[in-house]
Amino acid sequence: MTLLRIDTSVRRQGSVSRELADVFADAWPEEEIVRRDLTACPDLHATWQDAVAAGFLPEEQRTPAMRAAKAAATELADEALAAREIAVAAPLYNFGAPATLKSWIDLLITDPRFDPRHTPQGQALAGVPVTLLIARGGGYRPGTPREGWDHATPYLRRIFGDLFGAEVTVIAAELTAVEFDPSMAALRPQAAASRAEARSTAATVAAQHAARRGRERVLVEPSGNRR
Repeated sequence: MTLLRIDTSVRRQGSVSRELADVFADAWPEEEIVRRDLTACPDLHATWQDAVAAGFLPEEQRTPAMRAAKAAATELADEALAAREIAVAAPLYNFGAPATLKSWIDLLITDPRFDPRHTPQGQALAGVPVTLLIARGGGYRPGTPREGWDHATPYLRRIFGDLFGAEVTVIAAELTAVEFDPSMAALRPQAAASRAEARSTAATVAAQHAARRGRERVLVEPSGNRR
């Protein structure tokens, strides 16, 4: 019963998406958390390129870099498939998803188990809860001037929900840039409220999922026999 936690913020300190992931992960025993910090994997895009190239060649014609890339894709796919739940912490960068997260997804899809050409029903993560913990520097909610400018959340919903078949929950904190943008000083109360709401929701959702995990543990003994 493992939680796969994906971190993508380039900020190691003061990151709101990492903060939300911390709150969410508190519902899990430490030994059941697998953490993948994509900022520690700077070569993901190059690895994806090699993995794609490898797909067009027989094994004997692949370069060492291609073989290593395919092995990396297999490792990431195994990690995702072994997870009972996934939490993706992602800030909004230039109105889109972090490049490392996009490359991680692209690399996953080079594995046949995540490739929609091999899994036409898109069920690689069927039924797996995936919680998207989003941090947005500005305001993008309905009625704001930049409503619809968040291109990360719809993309991630489409990938995890429609393509991979996961059960997606989105939790977002907005106006996080008030911490370092003096021009947003007047929005500090709204930013604090949004952050507090996101933290509370993350804790609530995590607790609900923990309760569900507890029920599953009661129903299924280690031997696999149902009570």
